[in-house]
Amino acid sequence: QVQLVESGGGLVQPGGSLRLSCAASTFTLDYYNIGWFRQAPGKEREGVSCISSSDGSTYYADSVKGRFTISRDNAKNTVYLQMNSLKPEDTAVYYCAANNVHIYCSGNYYEYDYWGQGTQVTVSS
Repeated sequence: QVQLVESGGGLVQPGGSLRLSCAASTFTLDYYNIGWFRQAPGKEREGVSCISSSDGSTYYADSVKGRFTISRDNAKNTVYLQMNSLKPEDTAVYYCAANNVHIYCSGNYYEYDYWGQGTQVTVSS
């Protein structure tokens, strides 16, 4: 069974940074496209970033370009989302997700089959 576990969320002031981790214990992440999504109360789930297994290509939502960076550490079987210059509007539950049926990743949540439980990110002074 595919299991994903997110960590690294928390409370941070505007302008601060957090690094989220997405770890897998039952499969090799390098073989999967990995996406990061977020959902704020009353809002739809939004694709934030993703990294493709085929060639390492990445995607970023316009709202996070230049501030967030996605990366893999294959030795640790973990994907990271480095979030800098955080804004109050970044507040949400952040989820990582995986699929291995598409050549490239995307920010479309319906393309992902496996999901973590989520980690809360709150940006507030």
